[in-house]
Amino acid sequence: MKIGVYGLGRFGSFWAACLAKRYSVVGYNRSPMRTPPAGVPLVPLEELCACDTIILCVAISSFRQVLKDLAPHLRPGMLVMDTCSVKIYPASVMEKVLPQEIEIIATHPMFGPDSGKDGIVGLPLVFCPIRGTDSTVALWRSLFTEMQLNVIEMSCDQHDREAAYSQGVTHFIGRVLDELHLAPTQLATLGYRRLMSIVEQTCNDP
Repeated sequence: MKIGVYGLGRFGSFWAACLAKRYSVVGYNRSPMRTPPAGVPLVPLEELCACDTIILCVAISSFRQVLKDLAPHLRPGMLVMDTCSVKIYPASVMEKVLPQEIEIIATHPMFGPDSGKDGIVGLPLVFCPIRGTDSTVALWRSLFTEMQLNVIEMSCDQHDREAAYSQGVTHFIGRVLDELHLAPTQLATLGYRRLMSIVEQTCNDP
């Protein structure tokens, strides 16, 4: 099985590199980039669309247009996954824009390059099957589990409800603390260092 990652920005590069440690991964980026992630060769769009699975790591603002650009090139039976931090909107757009023969799983890796810098073992990944066969869903549930992720299966609605307060509060606090321009100090307590880590994770991770 070959996996294609569309969008090699900060998160896309990180996620592609994580997947490439175990699976065959290629990447595509609309903008030129100097150095692709380790183990992830850059390919043209046509080659990306020959993969068995395409994982979209793009901004939600460009999500619909990216799907429209991809749709004519996709083959029946392919799987498309997103990685957006909300789930209802991208799932709905994928169902509307992608041909009926394309399988869909909405995902949200609940981490990024900063929160996952020491490894992703045990970190949560939300898994929302939208359209496709039981075998495809079971395969990807198994693949993510093999990566030692904490796979949490739920509906898109449940994800967005829970994420609204869990992520909303965390990001709000992180950005308020960032405005205070907290600086490292040799007198820092464990609590202070944890506050600093909230700033690092919320202001850098997508």
